[in-house]
Amino acid sequence: MAEWWAQGLHWLQQQQQHQEHSQAALVSVLLVVPLVVLLLVRRITTADARAREQQLNKLPSPPGLPVIGHLHLVGSLPHISVRELAAKHGRDGILLLRLGSVPSIVISSAAAAEAVLRTHDHVFASRNRSTVTEILFYGSSDVAFAPHGEHWRQVKKISTTHLLSNKKVRSYRGAREQEVRLVMAHILEAALAGTTFDLSTMFYSFLNNIICHAVFGRFFKEGGRGRNKIFQELVEQNALLLGGFNIEDYFPNLVRLNIVKRLVCAKIHKVHKMWDDLLNKLIEEHEIKPASQVDTEESDFIDVLLSIQQEYQLTKDHIKAQLVVMFQGGIDTASGVLDYAMVKLMQNPHLLTKLQNEVRMVVPPGKEMVTEDDLDGMAYLKAVVKETLRLHGPAPFLLPHFSMADCVIEGYTIPSGIRIIINSMAISRDPNYWESAEEFIPERFMEGGSAAALDYKGNDYVFVPFGSGRRKCPGINFAIPTVELMLANLMYHFNWELTPESAKNGIDMTESFGATVHRIKSLVLAPVLPQN
Repeated sequence: MAEWWAQGLHWLQQQQQHQEHSQAALVSVLLVVPLVVLLLVRRITTADARAREQQLNKLPSPPGLPVIGHLHLVGSLPHISVRELAAKHGRDGILLLRLGSVPSIVISSAAAAEAVLRTHDHVFASRNRSTVTEILFYGSSDVAFAPHGEHWRQVKKISTTHLLSNKKVRSYRGAREQEVRLVMAHILEAALAGTTFDLSTMFYSFLNNIICHAVFGRFFKEGGRGRNKIFQELVEQNALLLGGFNIEDYFPNLVRLNIVKRLVCAKIHKVHKMWDDLLNKLIEEHEIKPASQVDTEESDFIDVLLSIQQEYQLTKDHIKAQLVVMFQGGIDTASGVLDYAMVKLMQNPHLLTKLQNEVRMVVPPGKEMVTEDDLDGMAYLKAVVKETLRLHGPAPFLLPHFSMADCVIEGYTIPSGIRIIINSMAISRDPNYWESAEEFIPERFMEGGSAAALDYKGNDYVFVPFGSGRRKCPGINFAIPTVELMLANLMYHFNWELTPESAKNGIDMTESFGATVHRIKSLVLAPVLPQN
């Protein structure tokens, strides 16, 4: 019995020692394996970074400086200085710029743009995230700034099918004509008084009213116009934040420091809160609106988004993100097109007369206003708008694309994770594609003209003011009728004269670069009633 007990005890001791050794081995494995994996990942990551850097070094690029890269070469009007850099240092429409620590590839030819926007559209269909868009657009959940993925596909479908379809845009025809009628009344007062009129300010306010009408409809018509000034100011603040110097765009690692992040985000959060308070109140007003007032042909954007909220699993923040981008994309851009159209016409009086003659021939004298039904007969008006978009597109840089995989363009390997900037202005002024590229010649878009077959809908890569492919601006259907209607009525109702200062010194064309490009000085003209 004693021997059996000793053997059993010895066996238990052996098992305990074996278990201790196993636990020690397990602990060693748990400690060593992550370290090995970390080293392997680091080696792979380092190898990937080295390979990526080698790919970038093969791209055409101007000499740069340590730390800041090529930032010192980009002036106050980046679309112009970058165009000049591309002409001097780029090849095949491709140029690498290191903006701080962030490499960006600039596209400046139609062939390279077609490769990005059509041939390899699936590779370049994403956006890079930024603190500005994350805060202003509720986690970049809007149609313009959302990264490529299922959520973006959903919000794009919402925009094209529910908010900005041809049918939906036509339903706002009455609102557009009403706002144009109000503007004409204000200009008439100035004409009768023999005073000048600030067209630039009017264009911005007019587009703001149009968007307000579309976004919150009945609440805008029934005393809600007091809010439009607030929205206008917020759009201006957004434009400054989106187009200004954002340190994260050039030195993203700095923003990881809490003190820097707080400084960067303070202003953005302040603007975001103002948006949030306004939109929350508007949505709440719509949520308590009787159902009988929702199911109408002219339902506003908030009505539409609330009606499909469950179908698309939209949160309240998703809805607000779509509303903010509608304001941002609808006001700043179209108002700039109208401003430049009038500037170019005033600089070319024979073209102004030609357009006036067309409008007044299509619309008989004495009619209250030009309506959208009249626009189809105005080929020269449409040519003027196209030529304005070619020379002065509101966004000379399309919203940056972001590569999701390695890709070869024009013989160069573009690595994944790179920001792609398409200089639409450089392409639409390229003398290789356009005769007398710097001159304002609407006739080029008329029948028999060199560009008669071209349109702005993203099918012709020498002319992409609204982009092309998956990330094409969905607001084309909304913007163009609005611009054409306003311009036609300005031509129909009034003759226009320069102020003495502008007649002597010319119209000031000094520009300011931001989310869009605008002239700094307002266009002030004298409206004159035509002699019948």
